[in-house]
Amino acid sequence: MSDPAPASGSDDRGFEASKVGSRLRAERERLGIGLRELARRVGVSPSLVSQIELDRVNPSVSTLYALVKELDLTMGDVFGESQPGERIVLQLRGDLAERPETRRVINLASGVRWERLTHHSDGDVEFLYVVYPVGGASCPEDALMTHGGKEYGYVTSGTLGVRVGFEEYELAPGGSIAFDSSSPHRLWAIGGEPVHAIWVVIGREADPRTVTAPSSQ
Repeated sequence: MSDPAPASGSDDRGFEASKVGSRLRAERERLGIGLRELARRVGVSPSLVSQIELDRVNPSVSTLYALVKELDLTMGDVFGESQPGERIVLQLRGDLAERPETRRVINLASGVRWERLTHHSDGDVEFLYVVYPVGGASCPEDALMTHGGKEYGYVTSGTLGVRVGFEEYELAPGGSIAFDSSSPHRLWAIGGEPVHAIWVVIGREADPRTVTAPSSQ
C-alpha cells in the first residue's frame, strides 16, 4: 500500500484535517500496539501512521479501512460518535433527520470527503454523501481495495471513474453502480470538475485489504 501524499485542495469547504488521529492513537495505545507494529500490519511507513495520528496527513480510504480493521474499530468509532469499543445502536427517538451543518465528516487523502447522512451510526449500513475533488481517488492505481459488503453509488455531479476487477466505468451525473465490495475496486474523479455522489455500503466487514491491480491482458 502506497503512502498517500498530504491532502491538498478540496472543493467548497477547502482542506480540513480528518480529525480521526486522536481516536486511532487512543485505541492503538489502549491495545498496547506499538506504532511501528501497527504500520507493519497495515503496510505503510511508521512516519505515515504518526502523521495520521497527529492529523497532519489525511489517510487514504484504503489506509483508513486498514487501520480500522487492525484496531478492531467501527466506522461509528471513526466518525467520533462513540468511545472506541462502545457499539452504537441506532436510536428510533430524538432526531431522525440530519442537516448539512451537523453531519459527521471525515476528510481523507487527496481531498476526498465523506459526510454521514444518518444522524446516528448504523452498524449494518453506511449512508454517505461523498466528494472526490479534481485528482481525488480512493486508493493508488496499483493497489485496489477489497472488503466485505456491497456498495451502491449514485453520481449527482462530475464524472466518477470506477474500476471493479478488470472492468472500468465512467459515471456521469445521474449514473449509478452496484457491486460486491469483495471485488478489487477503485474510485476516482475524472476531468476538471469535483465529483459529488451518494454512496451506500451494506454489510461492510472489517476486513479491508489492498491488492495489486489485476492485469487487463
